[in-house]
Amino acid sequence: MKHGRYPFIIGFLIVPVAIYGTFVVAAYLQAFQLSFTNWRGFSPDVNYIGFDNFTKLFQDDTFWKAIRHHALLLVFLPLFTIVLALFFSFLLNVGGGSKGGRTRGVWGSKFYRVVFFFPQLLALALVAVIFARVYSPDESGLINGILNQFGSGPVLFLADKNLALWSILAVLVWQAVGFYVVLFSAGMGSIPTEIYEAAALDGATRGTLFFKVTLPLLWNTLQVAWVYLGIAAFDAFALVNVMSVDRGGPDGATTVLGLEIFRNMQDYAQFGYASAMGVVLFFLTITFAALTLRVTRRESVEL
Repeated sequence: MKHGRYPFIIGFLIVPVAIYGTFVVAAYLQAFQLSFTNWRGFSPDVNYIGFDNFTKLFQDDTFWKAIRHHALLLVFLPLFTIVLALFFSFLLNVGGGSKGGRTRGVWGSKFYRVVFFFPQLLALALVAVIFARVYSPDESGLINGILNQFGSGPVLFLADKNLALWSILAVLVWQAVGFYVVLFSAGMGSIPTEIYEAAALDGATRGTLFFKVTLPLLWNTLQVAWVYLGIAAFDAFALVNVMSVDRGGPDGATTVLGLEIFRNMQDYAQFGYASAMGVVLFFLTITFAALTLRVTRRESVEL
C-alpha cells in the first residue's frame, strides 16, 4: 500500500502543478526576463539593456508617488477593515450577552452575516461604478444629493487631491469588511463557549471578553487577515482605474503600481519598463508578507 501511495498522489498533482507552472511560474519568469529588455511588444527581437529599466524606475517621480499611496493603503486598509470586522463579528457572536448560561450574538445575527457578506458577491469593477455614482459631485450623487438638501456645497470626493485616495480607501474597506466578518465569526465560533461562560461568571465585561479572551484566541486568524489585506493594498487597480479622474488623477493623487504597469504596457508600449515595475511589486509583496508573518509570530494559545 505504501508503494502505491506515491504514484496515486503524483497522479492527482501532476495536472494542477503543470497548469500552475505554465500559467503562473512561467509568466513570472518571463516578466523577470523582460524587465532586463527594452522590448515594446511588437518586434520578435529582444534587446537586453541590463538594469537600465530599474535605474529609470527609481528616478521616476510617478513610481515613488505610487509607492507612497501603497504605503498609506498598507497601513489604513488592514487597520480599518480588521477593526470594523472584529467589532461586527464580536456583536454577531457574543454581543447579545448570555442567556440560559450560553453566550449569543445580537438579534438577527444570521441575517446580518448575509448582509455583510453581500459586497463580496459583486465584481470590483461593478463596485467601482456604483461608488463613482455615489461620489458624483452633482445632485445625482447619493452623498452630494443629501448635502444639497441641507444647503451644503458639493464635495469633490474624486476630484479633490486631498480626498480622492481616502474616498477610494473607503470603498476598499466597504468591499472587504464583510469577508472578514465571516472569517472572524468562524474563528469565534470555534472558541469553546465554556471559556466565555467561565469569564462571564468571573464578572468579565464585554470589553474584557473581547480583549482578554477573543483577541488572543483569534491571533492566527488576525495574522492571516493582515497579510491578505496587505496584499490587497498592493493592488487596488480596478477601483483606481474605474473611479479616479483621468486614471490615477487628479494629478496622480490616486495612482498605484498596478495602474502604472497597465498604462506603460497599453498606452506607451513599454513592456520592458512595465515588467520592471512588476518585478518591484512582486518583491514588495513577498517582503511584506514575510515580514508580517515574522513580526506577528507568537506562541499558539492552547484551548
